[in-house]
Amino acid sequence: MGLDGELGNMVSKTVDAKDVAIIGGGPAGLFAAEIIANAGHRVSIYERMPSPARKFLLAGRGGLNLTHSEPLERFLTRYGEAANEVRTAVEAFPPERLIAWANELDAQTFVGTSGRVFPKAMKASPLLRAWLRRLNDLGVSMNTRHHWIGFADTSALIFETPEGERTVKPDAALFALGGGSWAKLGSDGTWTDVFKNAGVAITPLEPANCGVLVEWSEVFKSRFEGSALKRIALSIASSKVRGEAVVTAAGLEGGAIYALGPQIRATLAQGKSATLIMDLKPDLTRSALAERLSRRRAGETLTNFLRKAAHLDPVAVALLREEGTELPDSVDALAGRIKALPLQVVGVTGIERAISTAGGIAWSAIDRRHMLRCRPGVFVAGEMLDWEAPTGGYLLQATFATAASAANGLLEWLAARQ
Repeated sequence: MGLDGELGNMVSKTVDAKDVAIIGGGPAGLFAAEIIANAGHRVSIYERMPSPARKFLLAGRGGLNLTHSEPLERFLTRYGEAANEVRTAVEAFPPERLIAWANELDAQTFVGTSGRVFPKAMKASPLLRAWLRRLNDLGVSMNTRHHWIGFADTSALIFETPEGERTVKPDAALFALGGGSWAKLGSDGTWTDVFKNAGVAITPLEPANCGVLVEWSEVFKSRFEGSALKRIALSIASSKVRGEAVVTAAGLEGGAIYALGPQIRATLAQGKSATLIMDLKPDLTRSALAERLSRRRAGETLTNFLRKAAHLDPVAVALLREEGTELPDSVDALAGRIKALPLQVVGVTGIERAISTAGGIAWSAIDRRHMLRCRPGVFVAGEMLDWEAPTGGYLLQATFATAASAANGLLEWLAARQ
């Protein structure tokens, strides 16, 4: 099975090969390079770092969550109301196609108990090695230590290299420079200023999939930093998620926090703190919980009783007391506090600690082929575009899907010019 066949709406191979530059050697750039090289073009990748896909490799240390197995209709909701373009790209290149591609590279993917999809090796390095061998067999050249710094004219690209400045003039170019998180791995977001100066509309980059700041008491922070809050539910405004969170010295991190990131940032942007409502026992109704709490024996400490009757960990019990007020005497009121504990979020952690970023090149700046409206022949893919998603496989899925969309758009544009 080849990428120009089963895995995407690929343009048929061309006889008149063109020179195509891919700027950025992360997963979006590598995938776009594979599609374009499969169509018969000469492809050169220009990567800033000494080796490609460094953030991809880092992600693999946690198991390389490629995608998710949930139904596509549910899957597409993970990209929010403002990302119709991302959803369209994922519909065209859905999870089953990404899984098939990975298995073609001998990843032997499997579905975990959470529904997430991983390679059997539970890391990125074997997949990346096989991928780079495939790209090499396709004739794709890899130019490392090439830092793109701007456009020389309407089509030429300028790079800083160890040997000095280099100018390249391809027939078409596709940018996949990532967002602004994990700068030490190459994605520092400095490209935003260059594109803005070139007349491209940019939505400012913001941290996504990051922790929130909560002003803990010193006692709570010193005792419970690193503690996990498992099987909880969090809500803000009309959004509610289930999952887990971890207490940090600065606040909270974890999947449940990340999933509510857009709503939290929107509230904070209004100039006020954001109130998260935490349900410590989402599987119990308030009345059922109150019934359990009514069985306390005389002389039994409240902490010990809550541990046994409500199965609350010490960190959860401490959270109930964190506002500095005594716990309610009323059983119903105590159940209500456990089911709806308010937490005041005063900010989010910085972009340097974020897993990903929101913002980037505005969708209005590109056409349906992912080509910049102000620069014909220049295409954009991946996290450079203005979209975000929670962790759980949704980030990599959209990265590959937008790369496929941009690569096919580039092929369509080249074909129309012959």
